[in-house]
Amino acid sequence: MLGRSSLSRAGGFRPENLGQHALAMIGNLCFALFVFGVLIFTIIAATYEPEDPLFHPSNKITTFLTSTSNATFKSDNTVVRTGEDFMAANQTAFATFINATDVANLNEQETLASNADVNPSDCDGNVNSPIDCRDPEVFHLMMTATIEEFKDIHFYRFGKPVRGSNDSTCDMAWRFRPKEGKAAAFYKDYRRFVISRSENCTHSVVGIGDYHSGVNARKRKRNQKPGFEKAPAKLDMPVVGELVNDTLPVVESEGSFSHGKYLVYVGGGDRCKSMNHYLWSFLCALGEAQYLNRTLVMDLSICLSSIYTSSNQDEEGKDFRFYFDFEHLKESASVLDQGQFWSDWNKWQKKDGLNLHLVEDFGVTPMKLMEVKDALIMRKFGSVEPDNYWYRVCEGETESVVQRPWHLIWKSRRLMDIVSTISAKLNWDYDSVHIVRGEKAKNRDLWPNLATDTSPVALVSTLQEKMEDGRNLYIATNEPDTSFFDPLKDKYSTHFLNEYKNLWDENSEWYSETTKLNNGVPVEFDGYMRVSVDTEVFLRGKKQIETFNDLTKDCKDGINTCSTSSS
Repeated sequence: MLGRSSLSRAGGFRPENLGQHALAMIGNLCFALFVFGVLIFTIIAATYEPEDPLFHPSNKITTFLTSTSNATFKSDNTVVRTGEDFMAANQTAFATFINATDVANLNEQETLASNADVNPSDCDGNVNSPIDCRDPEVFHLMMTATIEEFKDIHFYRFGKPVRGSNDSTCDMAWRFRPKEGKAAAFYKDYRRFVISRSENCTHSVVGIGDYHSGVNARKRKRNQKPGFEKAPAKLDMPVVGELVNDTLPVVESEGSFSHGKYLVYVGGGDRCKSMNHYLWSFLCALGEAQYLNRTLVMDLSICLSSIYTSSNQDEEGKDFRFYFDFEHLKESASVLDQGQFWSDWNKWQKKDGLNLHLVEDFGVTPMKLMEVKDALIMRKFGSVEPDNYWYRVCEGETESVVQRPWHLIWKSRRLMDIVSTISAKLNWDYDSVHIVRGEKAKNRDLWPNLATDTSPVALVSTLQEKMEDGRNLYIATNEPDTSFFDPLKDKYSTHFLNEYKNLWDENSEWYSETTKLNNGVPVEFDGYMRVSVDTEVFLRGKKQIETFNDLTKDCKDGINTCSTSSS
């Protein structure tokens, strides 16, 4: 039996069976390679983090939005781009600015008849009488003086002057933008003019006040006649400097509430992440609400990530309105504050038979919810990251259907007003340089040349080839000790963000308005706000010098990353 068994086993190696064994071995090898390939692909897919699209040029945002990539984020304390950054400049609107000739022609048309009857003797005894700010001659004089005084600005609308602080002052507002402005935005200024009258009845401008000094002209009075505008047009871009009305929207009646359709996102792992992560997720929710033709119920309370805070701890209780333009959002989209919503829901839900449709799987696409008739769709997210990130709803097949409405999110106009005030103090005629130092300058393994290339000696050498001596130079930097840049003062008039801290201190308009928004509790001008303002002032410089590409050959994200950093 032993012999027969051995012969039987050995029979498996007979020549006629070798082909079968070879095929089996090849099959097993191919299957092993396939399993190994799947394992490698799974590891790569799980750990891959694509570049943050929010910091790409606008033409690359579209490419990202239509991609099938897994939209995870790296921590980054850079300021997020918002809708106005991707807005194409309206060259037609910008081209129709008011010049001195337009004012002269207007003056000729409006004052010809009234001037015909004026005699020098009519001025006797009137030299010291109050200035009539409603006088067309005074209006034309103030417009001409403004155009001649601010040569780096284009003007698009002048409001009618109103009385200032006394009988010899008038306040006037105007809409403008810098001649070389790159941002798709208008700005509003209002200043106080000191007017004198000569013995022959002619008026002259003695002085023009500082930026936003003409407070009586800030808000147009009821029944006030329109001023002068060359080509009135519907604005589809921010007007920085206008009064902000970001009060919370309310539902007018029980009937209106009961007939509404709503979408709310609850829970998830997005809190206390970077601002770009927050915005990416929020815009996914807003995009789904618009796709479903529903009102988005939003939480205006934000947790600010520790990367932006002075305490280096995550900080709850921040308000969406501190960072973004809620007035523009509520006027352009259907949104409700969740506190107001749940108050109304608890009052009327049972009475009016309002139903809730609960969705606990982000894989349930918006397309599958189109037919839901219930008053409220609630997406509830779990506790396991990253599957509990809101933006997961907009991945996969949804990416090509639900578009994130970037145009609805603008930066806070209160912060942008600080930006325009700083720019105005520099007469909108300055160059800017962004100097990155901090931890990157200390890490010579990843940035071997950065510390040397941004030293004062190197900066003086590099900048003299790029900027004229004597220019106003705004330095946006994360270097805490600004005296480090003192050697630059020999060639330039240097300016830093901290020079303008009166714009957010306890006596400022920003402080009083944000305190009011925050129920009487003072608001810190936090790290995100600082970087936001610093960056925006930098971007309004006539010449802009960046650290990477301009000052150093080191790569933004570390050694050997230049090809991806610059893409």
